Amino acid sequence: MAKTESFDKYPEEYEQWFLNNHFVFISELEAIRQIIPSTGNGVEIGVGSGIFASALNITDGCDPSAAMRTKAKERGINAIYGVAENLPYKDESFDFVLMITTICFVDDANSALKEIYRILKPGGYLVTGFVDKDSFVGKQYILKKNKSLFYKDAKFYSTIEITTLLNNNNFSIEETLQTIFGPMDKIEEKQQPEKGFGKGSFVVIKAVK
Repeated sequence: MAKTESFDKYPEEYEQWFLNNHFVFISELEAIRQIIPSTGNGVEIGVGSGIFASALNITDGCDPSAAMRTKAKERGINAIYGVAENLPYKDESFDFVLMITTICFVDDANSALKEIYRILKPGGYLVTGFVDKDSFVGKQYILKKNKSLFYKDAKFYSTIEITTLLNNNNFSIEETLQTIFGPMDKIEEKQQPEKGFGKGSFVVIKAVK
């Protein structure tokens, strides 16, 4: 069952987070920009309000939350209903798939990755970004999870766990970047991502089919 209640109930609070954490957002965006394919037909799974997709010129996305899809449509995204484990797209229809802080909300990560593999063209890419549960921010989120509007239903993963999931579903890891160094409330400028993981709280992995 899709975890949409908080996203349907608090769309304005969701948007406000990105305003309140502007430099966190643009630092994450920079890491994704450096790793995402520059050409091809892409889609975002768990498109949310479309804030990442619109900034990255991705015009298609799916999300189970009606309130989030409304926001995404306002940003010009062709946002349709869909859950990651049963994607509303044809086989081999995209050059790349973007999935940002979505894997922690899916009910079955293996099924989701199988579906993403299905809709990707041969040689296509999955770019996934997530908060590493072993990182500073990850540990803070887990500590305050029950009080969080959006993360109370989330299941956080480590980078090693995500890498294992990808490999087990026939993806090959091509590149890993990290960003968000230190506490989020102390980030007052755009951070440049670094290769690998272990220092940054937000990790972006590029994997190829």
